Amino acid sequence: VLSLSCEACKKVVFHVPSELEADTLVGRVDLKECLQSAEFISSSDGNFKVLEDGSVYTTSALSLSAEKKTFTILLKDIQEQVQKKIHVDLVEEEKKTPKTRHARDTVLKRTKRRWGPIPSVMIENSLGPFPLQIQQVQSDTAQNYTIYYSASGPGIDQDPKGLFYIERETGNIFATRAVDREQYPSFQIICFATTPDGYSPEVPLVHTIRIEDDNDNAPYFTQDLFEFCVPENSRPGVVVGQVIAEDRDEPYTLHTTLKYRIVSQTPPITPAFSLHGDTGVISVLLPQLDRELVPSYTLLVEVRDMAGQPFGLCTTGTVVVKIEDTNDNAPSFKQLQYETRVEENRVNVEILRVSVVDLDEPGSPGSGAVYEIIRGNDDQAFEITTDKNTNEGILCVVKGLDYETAKQRILVIGVNNEAPYVLAPHSQQVSQSTSTVTVHVLDMDEGPVFKPCLLRLDVKECEDIGTAIGRYVAEDPETGNSEGIRYRIPPGQCNWINIDDRSGEVRTVRVLDRDLGEMRRGQCNVTVLAIDRNGKTGTGTIQVCIVPGNKNFPRITQTDYIMCRDRKPICLTAEDGDEAPYSAPFVYRITDRNLASMWKLTPHDDNSWYLSPKSDIPYGIYEIPVSVIDNGGKIGENTIRVNLCDCAFPQLCSPASLPTVYMHIQGKAYGILSFPIVILITICGCCGAGVMHRQVTDDCANHNLIISNTEAPGEEVMDHNIIPLQNTCDQGGYGVKTGEQQTFEMVKGQGHTLESVKGGGHQTLGSVKGGGQTMMDTCRYSYSEWHNFTHPRLGEKVHLCRQDEEQKHSEDYLLSYNYEGKGSLAGSVGCCSDQHEEEALDFLDQLEPKFRTLAETCIKR
Repeated sequence: VLSLSCEACKKVVFHVPSELEADTLVGRVDLKECLQSAEFISSSDGNFKVLEDGSVYTTSALSLSAEKKTFTILLKDIQEQVQKKIHVDLVEEEKKTPKTRHARDTVLKRTKRRWGPIPSVMIENSLGPFPLQIQQVQSDTAQNYTIYYSASGPGIDQDPKGLFYIERETGNIFATRAVDREQYPSFQIICFATTPDGYSPEVPLVHTIRIEDDNDNAPYFTQDLFEFCVPENSRPGVVVGQVIAEDRDEPYTLHTTLKYRIVSQTPPITPAFSLHGDTGVISVLLPQLDRELVPSYTLLVEVRDMAGQPFGLCTTGTVVVKIEDTNDNAPSFKQLQYETRVEENRVNVEILRVSVVDLDEPGSPGSGAVYEIIRGNDDQAFEITTDKNTNEGILCVVKGLDYETAKQRILVIGVNNEAPYVLAPHSQQVSQSTSTVTVHVLDMDEGPVFKPCLLRLDVKECEDIGTAIGRYVAEDPETGNSEGIRYRIPPGQCNWINIDDRSGEVRTVRVLDRDLGEMRRGQCNVTVLAIDRNGKTGTGTIQVCIVPGNKNFPRITQTDYIMCRDRKPICLTAEDGDEAPYSAPFVYRITDRNLASMWKLTPHDDNSWYLSPKSDIPYGIYEIPVSVIDNGGKIGENTIRVNLCDCAFPQLCSPASLPTVYMHIQGKAYGILSFPIVILITICGCCGAGVMHRQVTDDCANHNLIISNTEAPGEEVMDHNIIPLQNTCDQGGYGVKTGEQQTFEMVKGQGHTLESVKGGGHQTLGSVKGGGQTMMDTCRYSYSEWHNFTHPRLGEKVHLCRQDEEQKHSEDYLLSYNYEGKGSLAGSVGCCSDQHEEEALDFLDQLEPKFRTLAETCIKR
């Protein structure tokens, strides 16, 4: 816990008006008299604030409620743990009785002016005598009060302390010593006018003391040495650089107005440069600067203040101007002719070095030599480069020379510089230097040579192992034949091919497939060795490239579709894993002849074809065999399953609600189904033929439709004998609940009879429309069961035909039966049936157009 000792230091009384505005100076208290270093200054009354110099101001407008107001100034020194208090009393000033005046007296009004003189001026480096009076301050309130003057600020109680002081009674300001303007260009001090009791009738005055400059500083250059560069052969007036000098004296006066000039030049020849007196810019003066003659110049320059007048202060500096090299000298060969030798078939070997002379600066782009072969290198067998260290030209053989072809080669080489030529004024055009090189080719015993050096062999994908893909042979360059040369493939290479050691025939050793491992790149380089009888070898390279083959069958990506009643074409899209030209475009074909007569395929693009029915075919599920042929002739077999559904949207069609029509055997099915009908017609026509017994395979009885001549809805009859259907069962009888519509129901019972319930003079099939959607409840019979039912009836019909037709024809019609009691639900009847096989009544789902129109007409709207 920090504990500070606190004691009252002194008491101060200020006489103030009864009404005080905000930010009004009340007075000034000498704080240092109580505490030299006060780190914390505060007032006990929030209406007053105390500044560091002891000035007391009001923080808001207030009026003295009594004749006297008291508050305390608290001073704290945290480090010394000292606390002081100053009691301040505010006493209201006595109001003076106004003097009466006569009406004839002139009214004089005086405007109060702010006290204080104009800013003071003190000469820099003044010689005195000291103390030197520089100004006097006076307050107009001295006419009414006894005024004491004091001051605070830099030069008085702040650094540099003691430079100025003010007389207490007169307000005269004195300087005690000389001042350096470059260090202290001006001072701002605060002057106070107070009464003996501490009251300040005047606002503190901020007084400026300006130090007038004396030319006591010579100008100086910003750098000890200025270095500039200028290209040789520069035109007069080209700027080389700029020298800069500064002066610490007062800116924008003669003391800082500088002038430049060149004092001397080394070497002391014709002046090469000029110096602008005001800006210090150095420019080219000499028309021709030749680096080869004078590489650099040294200038002694001077800067003087007082606008260059002789009595001004001056300083000198050094400027070095280097002449940069330009490529104004062409290189030339030291020799005009060279001779050299090289063995045939040598490759990448240095055969000659040539050198040049260049007067430009060594190591610069203007002297860097660039060599070229001008003539004699049509086959690009030679190459010449530059040695950067010696600037020599290195002539090399980069392709083997053949002695039998040419025993001698003559080359013409030329040389230039890296940098473009810069011609000096009035100089001639530079010409290129050339030299002739004669190369003698030496005969050597050579090994076999492959022709070509690189052989490309293309292999189709998935070719059989051992497939011959080409032949790669070498020749003896001396004889020009391939006798006695053996071939082999060094180990460590891709194991795709082998080569016959005598004939050079190349065969595959693997099945090449671009989809496997290292074969994904599609190519491989194989090095082949050729060895002659003397053991000399030659090498060649076989580049094996795998050409994409037709290895994949085209496949239709989607095989199951739903086609609604709008019979919108289906888009079949195929894909093939092969690359062009063995993929698209594809050709689609329907392979089944019967289905091809019902469905058609039309092209859409290279990958897709449209599948659509040719005519109004029945609803059902069709399995259509479609073959897709790619561009390479490869055929992919696909089976497309199309659910042709009587629906508005594919989502409303349930696959389980439609029968399956195996259309690829439709032709056989039509033949089998039509056979019993032919028998029935034959028997009825002859009326005397014998009963035929034939075993018929199961199939759907699609043509056993009950004939009705009713062409309009009948009257609405609600017969209690008709049992409403509540549910269905997979076995036995089936029914369709149609609401208020009469139902036609086929039920297979124990006696294998087909009964029909007739209502309102017409029968309706078990199909209704609800909410725009046709809902079908089908019963399925196998054809064998249908045959077992129709066969006894056909026999009975034949028997009746042999008798009196007029007496028996009435038995051919449906009989009416009396009500015999409440029957069972269709579902329960079906469940009690001993027939477990599915009933073949699918044909009721797909009605012919004329029957469908009749059914829709008969349905109650």
